[in-house]
Amino acid sequence: MTVGSARARLPGSPKLLSWGALVAVYLLWGSTYTGIQVAVRYIPPLLMSGTRYLLAGVLLYLVAGREGSWRRRPFRWSRPSRPEAVSAAVVGLFLLLGGNGLLSLGEVRVRSGLAALMIATVPLWMALLGLSLRGSRRPGALGWVGVLLGLGGVAVLVDPSSGGHLSLLAAVGLLGAAIFWSIGSLYSQQAPLARNVLLVSAVEMLAGGLGLIVVGLLTGEASQVRWAHLGPPALIAFAWLVTGGSIAGFTCYTYALKVLPTTTVATYAYVNPVVALALGWFILGQGLTAAVGLAAVLITLGVVLMVSGPALAKRRARERLAHAPPSSGAS
Repeated sequence: MTVGSARARLPGSPKLLSWGALVAVYLLWGSTYTGIQVAVRYIPPLLMSGTRYLLAGVLLYLVAGREGSWRRRPFRWSRPSRPEAVSAAVVGLFLLLGGNGLLSLGEVRVRSGLAALMIATVPLWMALLGLSLRGSRRPGALGWVGVLLGLGGVAVLVDPSSGGHLSLLAAVGLLGAAIFWSIGSLYSQQAPLARNVLLVSAVEMLAGGLGLIVVGLLTGEASQVRWAHLGPPALIAFAWLVTGGSIAGFTCYTYALKVLPTTTVATYAYVNPVVALALGWFILGQGLTAAVGLAAVLITLGVVLMVSGPALAKRRARERLAHAPPSSGAS
């Protein structure tokens, strides 16, 4: 599948749509850290995530897979080809089973804002892993500075002296989530996926959701379900994760990956923690300290450099080329 074919499936300006999708990912996925933290208080993490994505995948497929009209016959459902379905399933397993599964497990004991900051290492892993891919866009000098600043913000929050408390096991699990997510994101840009962006998202969520449920059942989470505890907070959080986090957020992310550079899309991992920290303070009563403020500044500055760095370097290169003296050539 080519980037051009993905663009052709959605109306309007690809540039405007792609940036709108990325901003939506900034906000929607930033809120899901709070939603996950609330939901895992009442529902085992893997079964919660698996049910969330399976339900979202079914609902999205009912919309994205429909061909023709409900009032006209014949009516049939769109199906990706076998290579397209396999590729989407692989992406879904990396992103959701590996990435979101480990994140949900981590948020059982780790504050939502701190978990979001650990996932902020995604741009670093994507940049490092992407170096081996042909045609991958390099972040440039300012982009790398942005990565380091963003990770510096993470370090401020993880440092115990600044108020962060994260066990080695939790840190490894959350970093593992970031690595799995990075691999899935990079693979999705090279994989033969269907042209229908919504259909791709649906298949990825169906595969990832089924994988999470299977692993949750194998690890004995079914015996941990407490139906009497499923009150309004759990149901509201779960509903938001299905609609805002999965259907809307995941679809926007899939589209943005197809039309924007990988390193640019990866900047969502720097903005999400700011949103998660703010909502954690407002909704969950998680404290905000001077260290949190410093980390937020570093993360925001990192986003600016990650987004503007490559474009600025490209513009400067064009300016140097335009002002370079013409070659005299051979006489």
